[in-house]
Amino acid sequence: MAPSGLTEAEAERRLAERGRNEVAPAQPVAVYNRVLAQLRDPLIMVLLGAALMTVVIGDHPDAVVIALVIVFNTTVGVAQEVRADHAVAALSAMSAPGARVVRDGVPRELPATMVVQEDVLLLSEGDIVAADARLTEASALLVDESMLTGESVPVDKSRDSLLSAGTVVVRGRGVATVTATGGASALGRIAALLEGCKEPTPLQRRLASLGRILAVATVVLCVLFFAMGLVRGLPASTMAVTAISLAVAAVPESLPAVVTLALALGAHRMAARHALVRRLPAVETLGSVSVLATDKTGTLTEGRMVVQHVWTPRGEADLFGVGYEPHGDVRTENRPLTPDELAPVRELLKAAALCNDASLNPPRQPTSEGDRWTPVGDPMEAALLAAAAKAGCTDRTILRRTYPRTQEAPFDSSRKRMTTVHGTPTGAALVCLKGAPETVLNSVILSDGSDLIRGARQQAALMASRGFRVLAVAAGELREQPESVARAETQLRLLGLVAISDPPKPTAVATLTACREAGITPVLITGDHPATARAIAQRVGLVGKYDTSQVLSGQDLAAGRVDDLTTIRVFARTDPQQKLDIIAAWRTRGAITAMTGDGVNDGPALREADIGVAMGARGTEVARQAADLVLTDDELSTVVAAIEEGRRVYDNIRRFLVYGLAGGTAEILVMLIGPLVGLPLPLRAGQILWINLLTHGLTGVAMGAEPVAPKAMHRPPRPAGQHILGAGAWQRLLVLAAAVTVACLVCGAAAHACGLPWQSVLFLALLGAQLGIALGLRARLLTKQNVFMPGAVAVSALAAAAALYFPPLQSLLETEPLGWSGIALAAAAAFTGYVAARISRSAFSRKSGSWRGTSPGTKVRRRQG
Repeated sequence: MAPSGLTEAEAERRLAERGRNEVAPAQPVAVYNRVLAQLRDPLIMVLLGAALMTVVIGDHPDAVVIALVIVFNTTVGVAQEVRADHAVAALSAMSAPGARVVRDGVPRELPATMVVQEDVLLLSEGDIVAADARLTEASALLVDESMLTGESVPVDKSRDSLLSAGTVVVRGRGVATVTATGGASALGRIAALLEGCKEPTPLQRRLASLGRILAVATVVLCVLFFAMGLVRGLPASTMAVTAISLAVAAVPESLPAVVTLALALGAHRMAARHALVRRLPAVETLGSVSVLATDKTGTLTEGRMVVQHVWTPRGEADLFGVGYEPHGDVRTENRPLTPDELAPVRELLKAAALCNDASLNPPRQPTSEGDRWTPVGDPMEAALLAAAAKAGCTDRTILRRTYPRTQEAPFDSSRKRMTTVHGTPTGAALVCLKGAPETVLNSVILSDGSDLIRGARQQAALMASRGFRVLAVAAGELREQPESVARAETQLRLLGLVAISDPPKPTAVATLTACREAGITPVLITGDHPATARAIAQRVGLVGKYDTSQVLSGQDLAAGRVDDLTTIRVFARTDPQQKLDIIAAWRTRGAITAMTGDGVNDGPALREADIGVAMGARGTEVARQAADLVLTDDELSTVVAAIEEGRRVYDNIRRFLVYGLAGGTAEILVMLIGPLVGLPLPLRAGQILWINLLTHGLTGVAMGAEPVAPKAMHRPPRPAGQHILGAGAWQRLLVLAAAVTVACLVCGAAAHACGLPWQSVLFLALLGAQLGIALGLRARLLTKQNVFMPGAVAVSALAAAAALYFPPLQSLLETEPLGWSGIALAAAAAFTGYVAARISRSAFSRKSGSWRGTSPGTKVRRRQG
């Protein structure tokens, strides 16, 4: 390659031959494919069969209702997927939107997608590396590789170092030759691991199983009831219509609508809490999560470098504040420093602020919560500027005007230190130096005694063991400007040590505590150094203060030094494949996993996990496309809120199933047992379908909006293999069905004995008993959070009255108006349904706690809720 770079002609030839410099985008899903995916759901297929049967028997109104349910379910599901994809596209940005290259000997800017192999890249502070490249020139170059490696500290780069696409230059400049583009780059190779279809969610698997059972039960029911009618000598045509009507009643046709509404409301609530759901079924899956694998930088930590501790030969101090804001306290032993104690701290931080190339930008909108001070340049140098301001040092601009820089030796990988020389108001020269302790704490540089140097080394080692990035700062004064920086770096005085880290978020401890209370096992997976990972894990309470066995490095993982990865809680220095292995180990054990991430290196694990959670504010495009959930506020606590919403959704679906199937079972039992107690044909086909429409329709759908149950986040997650009617649900269903059946048959028999219109009494009693169950099953009985529920019950009750007193409906449904005695009998059945629901809910809650069984890493706690 010539020094002048490629020619335009050669670049165009390579572009045509090897393609654009981009990871192949995900192919858009056609709307018709989304619709077909919705219609392939087993429950929807059952409803399609039910709609066909209603058409056969001439019940066109019910066929229309079922068709509307199918259309509603499909429309909402497709709309949510499309809306989520559009929202993610709005959040997305190109990994490297532009690049500066040399073409025909002339620097020029062009889109990153037009970069080709062997192009010459020109890099400077703030640039995003457009493709994999090898450095041919480097000057004080510092690169942030966290989106690929997870390492929170920028990496120093020198000549011949390799650069990866998507990394960010935070300081210095460089010239590099492109070695790989597009799918051949490191970013492309990781993105290739995302290929493959997403497995069905737990809810989809459970509902599919239930759909198959209902389909078989429906066919058996039709045949059985039809045969019994023929044995009793009833007309075949009448029995055929009634059998089909009863089969339709047995299928809770509003279940897909309830599920879709519950998921859509959950997605809407999550969006209001800064969580964007990309696929509706993921809402419920969150409620099943038993393991939360989280990254460190920006998730458990603030994602900002902060000076937290300062050591000087005369004392120590702790610094407090938020991010890069130049405001905060300087304290020691939980009290403010005296002026004498503050003086050495201020002197140290003043030298650190002078030996510094970074700057801090104030927020554009100071009143905006999300707008904060931002660093320009090396984040660690920016942290030193913020610390100097907290200690009361003069403003950076004034400080540099007072002490103008006259000479400098930038930081590089061989020197491991930076030195600047400044003029002073008295005409003397001030020398400031900062760098790695092992370099600065050197007798050749410092004039301090050996005891002080030995003590400083011990302090540096202690800080490093606690996960801090440690810098040593020294300074000295010369009568006149030195001939060179090398001459100035002699006989300097040690000012002290600075401990810098990416501190935990204030909410991190509470968030992990909430996870444990919910029976969720938190696991930390990071690309950072093991000491840093351990320190953060200890500070947020993920592992014990003196526990070292719970931290496993990627090297140890590769060597197979641990047989069971689910016994480890902290993983450090992991690569993308190892993250996949960790998630796979938990899933093999039966756990439902959620994985958070923001970098390209997190993409494969986000796809592998049951729920992938990407950071929307700082996350990469690869991470967002791989995720099921995108957090627009990058807060881990939002995941916990989303898990709570998932549990609410699943509770509401189970509640509807208990309600709908109990009512359907009661209708079947009434039809089968009624003739045995003197009620020849208990209900007509139209009456069955009207009951079904009112109970499974508006009222059933309203259940999907019920608020979260008390103490929902104080119970362990349900086992992954548990049936959707497990944990006592099917027992409660049978109890309620039996109670309603007995109550309604007693009412019908009493009405028959008293000469009342017994079939109309039985019709109203069966409908009222189911509405009573709907109210009795509420977790929060008198809550105002879902006024739609009592409103739906009231509307259904009015529609039931209309069936008895509105002449056109009387004629259609073959009912008769009831007097007060008949209404009283039906009301007694409704009250029986309500009481049975309250008693069964309380009894089964005490018996089974919340869910039976345990999830990995949790113990069952028996709680009522």
